[in-house]
Amino acid sequence: MSDHEPRTEARGVLVSLAAAVVLIYGLKAAQTLVVPFLLSVFLTVIGVPPLAWLRRKGVPNGVGVGIVVIGMVLVVVLMVSLIGTSVADFTSRIPYYQEILDQQIMSLLDRLDLSERFGSTRDLLAAIDPGAAMDMVGAVLNSVRGIFNYTFLILFTVVFMLAEVASIPDKLAAALSSSEETLQAFARFNKSLNRYIGLKTAIGLVTGIAVTIWVMILGLDFPLLWGVVAFLFNYVPNIGSIIAAVPAVLLALVQFGLGRALLVAAGYLVINLLIGNLIEPRIVGKGLGLSTLVVFLSLVFWGWILGPIGMLLSVPLTMTLVMALESHHRTRRFAILLGIDSGKKSSGGVPDESSKTPETSPDLGS
Repeated sequence: MSDHEPRTEARGVLVSLAAAVVLIYGLKAAQTLVVPFLLSVFLTVIGVPPLAWLRRKGVPNGVGVGIVVIGMVLVVVLMVSLIGTSVADFTSRIPYYQEILDQQIMSLLDRLDLSERFGSTRDLLAAIDPGAAMDMVGAVLNSVRGIFNYTFLILFTVVFMLAEVASIPDKLAAALSSSEETLQAFARFNKSLNRYIGLKTAIGLVTGIAVTIWVMILGLDFPLLWGVVAFLFNYVPNIGSIIAAVPAVLLALVQFGLGRALLVAAGYLVINLLIGNLIEPRIVGKGLGLSTLVVFLSLVFWGWILGPIGMLLSVPLTMTLVMALESHHRTRRFAILLGIDSGKKSSGGVPDESSKTPETSPDLGS
């Protein structure tokens, strides 16, 4: 019997790994369907707090859903009208910017005379590939622009999800009646995720506005575009602000030279020090418990599966995975490895908020 149990456990691990591989490649193959659905879920989570606020004010659920969706449509229309042309112009000029950037960096490397140690300047430039950051931003922006083709599908899905929000807790209670711990963990996770995404959205707006004003003062091309990029990458904690700053600094280097590029970098540094290190921790708290390494790896992993949109949704997706892993005693060790403090009480991968004021953000059943 003692030999049989390890074999059974090993067989179960192999089956689970095989199922995970099939699931991962299935998600990658179905990217065109999965990405709009995940964006619908993401927008629904953002829309839950204002919907709950409207319901507390006595607005009927149907009317509240309509108001929230109309607000989302107006935001999308505003973003398209503000940056639609900028995205097209910037992506079309990426090869030109890369050529100028390569020439400037090649000139710098020639002055440093690193050829004896690292080989020819051109080989060293190919290894560094400074234009890759602009390629990545262009890919993200083109991906976001491509999502607009699914606008009506996403909005209809959001409408139906918001309409079902009030009944989700009862459905979960019925479906998970055999596991009270799992239900409580999901409720805590849902409340924290709603609060986290809502606050990150507000902080991202402030960051985007500040970045837009700064680069506009310095005369950088496409200031609204860089504000939107800063807003989008604000959803990626720890390293998102760095990723958002790199292409703007490189563009400043191409457009104005080293001096103005340093000013752009300094502006990003000050903005992110004030917002990311002083204001955000006081409002958001310790976040959702993921280590910096896990955040970076999740960025790469979800970006590989779902493309650039997967990078922007990497943290919510990883937290959902953590919640699923922590809900079962056999997989809880993996949730701990992903960054959850082993000394904390099981809570679906969310930090203890007992010291915070309750009801900072409504849950799905509000």
